[in-house]
Amino acid sequence: LALASRRRRRKTINLAVSSPTFREAGEACVTLTERDRLRLGVCIVPNRHRGAMADLEDLEDIGGASAADGTRMTRDLPPVVRVTARNPKPPVTIESPNSTNHDDDTDVRPSDTFGDATADRVVRGDGDANGAGDGIGDEKKTLAKENTRPSNPNRSTPGTATVHLKTFGCSHNVSDSEFMAGQLAAYGYTLSDDPDTADVWVVNTCTVKNPSQSAMNTVIEKGKLAGKKLVVAGCVPQGDQHAHELTDLSVVGITQIDRIVEVVERTLGGDTVRLLSKKALPSLDLPKIRRNKHVEILPLSTGCLGACTYCKTKHARGDLGSYELSALTARVQTSVAEGVTEIWLSSEDTGAYGIDLGTDVTSLFHDLVKQLPTDGSCMLRLGMTNPPYILAHLESVVQAMKHPSVYAFLHVPVQAASNKVLDGMKREYTVEEFEKVCDYLLARVPDITIATDIICGFPGETVEDWNETMALCRKYNFREVHISQFYPRPGTPAARMKRVDTKEVKRRSRELTAYIESYSPHQHLLNATRRVWVTDVAKDGVHLVGHTKSYEQVLLKPPAWDGDGGVGGVNTNDNKNKNDDGNETHSSLNQRQNLMRHPLMGRSCLVKITSVARWHAVGTILEILDKHESRPEAPAGAAVAMASAQSGNSGVGRRHKNLATRGLSTGDAARVSAALARENAAVTVRNARLHFTSNAAVLGAAIGLLGLAFAIVLSLLETRGTGEL
Repeated sequence: LALASRRRRRKTINLAVSSPTFREAGEACVTLTERDRLRLGVCIVPNRHRGAMADLEDLEDIGGASAADGTRMTRDLPPVVRVTARNPKPPVTIESPNSTNHDDDTDVRPSDTFGDATADRVVRGDGDANGAGDGIGDEKKTLAKENTRPSNPNRSTPGTATVHLKTFGCSHNVSDSEFMAGQLAAYGYTLSDDPDTADVWVVNTCTVKNPSQSAMNTVIEKGKLAGKKLVVAGCVPQGDQHAHELTDLSVVGITQIDRIVEVVERTLGGDTVRLLSKKALPSLDLPKIRRNKHVEILPLSTGCLGACTYCKTKHARGDLGSYELSALTARVQTSVAEGVTEIWLSSEDTGAYGIDLGTDVTSLFHDLVKQLPTDGSCMLRLGMTNPPYILAHLESVVQAMKHPSVYAFLHVPVQAASNKVLDGMKREYTVEEFEKVCDYLLARVPDITIATDIICGFPGETVEDWNETMALCRKYNFREVHISQFYPRPGTPAARMKRVDTKEVKRRSRELTAYIESYSPHQHLLNATRRVWVTDVAKDGVHLVGHTKSYEQVLLKPPAWDGDGGVGGVNTNDNKNKNDDGNETHSSLNQRQNLMRHPLMGRSCLVKITSVARWHAVGTILEILDKHESRPEAPAGAAVAMASAQSGNSGVGRRHKNLATRGLSTGDAARVSAALARENAAVTVRNARLHFTSNAAVLGAAIGLLGLAFAIVLSLLETRGTGEL
């Protein structure tokens, strides 16, 4: 079907029927309302796009279009339109079953059942022998008869194929992959770490740097050469929808991960699917398979309020959209009940959480920390935050980190220590404000670990600017520094700026790396005894990885155990567990998987630190600690809260009636956040005073009543005594 109309709301459009079965019907005039279009799943192909795929904006929320090769390009996977041929003498009118006005396109179309969008359609690649054009190309599309299934030999039985899921990027991406894996497994698909045995590869991508996107390209090329079906998800297709690497591939947007089963099923059936429209955030109640069963990654929001000139992620994640606090609280309760050892808060900017909802990160920390066991059996790790937003909430950060179940760790990117360079980046804070954050936390949280990021060679950065960055690093001697050379990302303002010479960028990167590796930030741990939480296996495949309360990494040699594939006799030379390309062999992978089942995993222990290196310490286990508290069951309403209490449409949370954050700069939004924090604090104090006053009044009334009762009793006794006399 091709509906020749550019305007989505036009009620009367031409319907060209190209199937041989209906060709005698010619062209008819069809009247559709917006709701009819969504229900029937019609596809708009403007006249100027006939023979080619329609613009992406034409595909938005309409149902898709068809490319010249007959491939279905769709976003919302509408159900099949079943057509009955009739003589076109009178105009055909398709009306809604209801008599009410349906021009309102704000109605939400019910979710499609899996597979209904292609259940009665066969897409073939052979040309039309009659040469009749249908406005979409020379490829033939046939609609099968009612209640029949297509005989497509390439279609796999739904839920029976094997899927390989590859993830690039941040912990937020990892969480998205875990949700996708959970849905696929729940529907019956087999998940495999071995790409060679998989029928389809799902590649969850990252767009923050050139190397990460290049790695994606490498995986895609390998998949094509191996003849695998490919589905690309994540930030690359969402932020760069016209990327040539994505041609003829199925793509899934960041808010569409709850429809991954549909996309995989249709891709296995030979379709090319495009689901890139923004919608409400996926429910936190989706099935989930954790990459590490001991770690829950909790997405707080998507997007941010910043406009950094070098950032490509903004193009993908968009503006800030926060999950409701009740949904996040329910997710933490559920994770604790499931026995996880760590909960990581993840977002593009933790400090900005809730500004779009009329709340703030102070309320977030307060409510989440209350759900944690007090015995330290489940630890909370705060997420990355930019300086402008966290400035107004430093005291709440301090209070959270003093809790026995919260790591004393915070990731605060500075990127550069020159205010001129920060202005060019549009970071909208000063070096002095960053130092205020560091000084405040270092003075009030003993042994806190502050991690930061540095970009080397941002356009316009002079030698003097770079020296200021080096001076900042020498001042604080950060335990963790993530160093990155500047990468011009396509479509960002920084990509059009004059770049620093490549050799100079590399020199600065080497200079900072050499300094960071010249000191030992863990020296204070030597010969000390620390409690360590064990949740992972080291890259050498021999040691277990634990973290102290300050989130410093400690390597531990695992005690002998009787499990399958014990660690006794393991070769400690990790080079022998790699092939010529430096990739891990199956033997190494099996060894890591065995260690992940070690009884110490997911538990804490007391260790004595015996040696320290630049990036880790090494300890000897003194005592394995039991979990003193039994984990409570998740509340009965937790699932409902996770499923329903999410932010509004388009990935943007519902806006507080007195708070409009869209269009604000980072600095303005930070000031709004600070004002909101002060307002919330004032409300809290006022409520506390009212509570105290009301309690005092109740207590006074109670004392008064007791006094009155006592007086009455004395009066009665006195009267009785007088009567006896």
